[in-house]
Amino acid sequence: MSSARIVVVGTGYVGLTTGACLASLGHRVTCADVDVAKVNRLSAGRVDILEPGLAELVSRGLANGRLSFVVGAREAVRSAEGVFLCVPTPMGAGGSADLRAVEAVTAEIGDVLPPGCALITKSTVPVGTAKRIQAMVGRDDVPVVSNPEFLREGTAVQDFLNPDRIVVGSDSHAAAAWVGQLYGDLAAPVVVADAASAELVKYAANCFLALKLSYVNSIAELCERLGADIDLVTEGMGYDRRIGRTFLKPGPGWGGSCLPKDTSALVKVAESVDYDFRMLTSAIDENIAQRDRIVAKIAGACGGTLAGARIGVLGLAFKAGTNDLRDSPALAVSSVLGALGAEITAYDPAVSGGIAGMTVVDDPYQVAKDADVVVVLTEWAEFRNLDWVAIADAMEGDDVVDTRNLLDPGMILDAGLSWQGVGRPRAARRRVPVS
Repeated sequence: MSSARIVVVGTGYVGLTTGACLASLGHRVTCADVDVAKVNRLSAGRVDILEPGLAELVSRGLANGRLSFVVGAREAVRSAEGVFLCVPTPMGAGGSADLRAVEAVTAEIGDVLPPGCALITKSTVPVGTAKRIQAMVGRDDVPVVSNPEFLREGTAVQDFLNPDRIVVGSDSHAAAAWVGQLYGDLAAPVVVADAASAELVKYAANCFLALKLSYVNSIAELCERLGADIDLVTEGMGYDRRIGRTFLKPGPGWGGSCLPKDTSALVKVAESVDYDFRMLTSAIDENIAQRDRIVAKIAGACGGTLAGARIGVLGLAFKAGTNDLRDSPALAVSSVLGALGAEITAYDPAVSGGIAGMTVVDDPYQVAKDADVVVVLTEWAEFRNLDWVAIADAMEGDDVVDTRNLLDPGMILDAGLSWQGVGRPRAARRRVPVS
């Protein structure tokens, strides 16, 4: 289609990626935010989000004039053909999605939207939000469209420009089709649906992934109790095309900006229609149990108690490739360790500054100094290439707890340390015989 005039409200992960990528597809995009300092930084091409390719797209869009940033959305939308709502929808009281930001933007711009302008929800919102927004706007000449995002932090630009599918839904089929056409020649199927179905797709997909992760963590626990190896079990499972290999890696639990709030929100949506979504609530409970099992594993490596134990933590972000700490399982585990009396020194290549309850350092080898245990909590590839002999020399203890099964156990053993992962047999250090 020809270039469209687009306004994106919100410049977080989703909003900034959406705006920069739509500009790269040839549209004229204005990104609006309420944070004046942030708008100024973005207007100068400074991107704070760690996301491969995003800063380059922003710089290119600014240079060719297709991308701009403004404070406030009201004036910007007056000439828009489509407005994307990319504002936060965090977990609110009781676990439901907090839609106050969506409602505030809708109230701000509803009366100045041009006739025919599509109001598009990109943020993850509960089923029924499109109808709610339509009622708030109170105009038949402004169609509301649901166009959920499926962006993974660390690969957001790639996911946007190489999507598995594009989902659009509206009570106006024409408006939904128009939004689908904004994606131009991207090689992906376009699913055109009603608004409720499109809104449910995002929750259904994310919650399925949470179920899969909780399941593999449960299987990993069985592996430890039965003497099996989770790597071999998941390899055997992954060849089954009905199952696939993705999301079959055990860890310290799932987290991030999406899965915790989306699972909670879908449980609340189910409750609103008198459905007890026990499968999903069990997955949430299992995720908490996995964190507690990891804490118990670390306590065991410390001799059974964490009081006064010195723990070196490698990794704080919720996943490698991002600096996002929102609902990070690494932070969740670390906070419990601290609450039980451990002294924590942590390093993450993408995280700096103070975090309550721990000392954050800028050198991975500092976490090992006098540590009783070193724990890998985020799967940064660079941790594989550390000098583990130097780490062993700096440690007081000799245990490495690898909650991501990231490291080569043989390498850890060669350094004179013991290794234990998740769902795999423990590898005890090789003791030098006494002559």
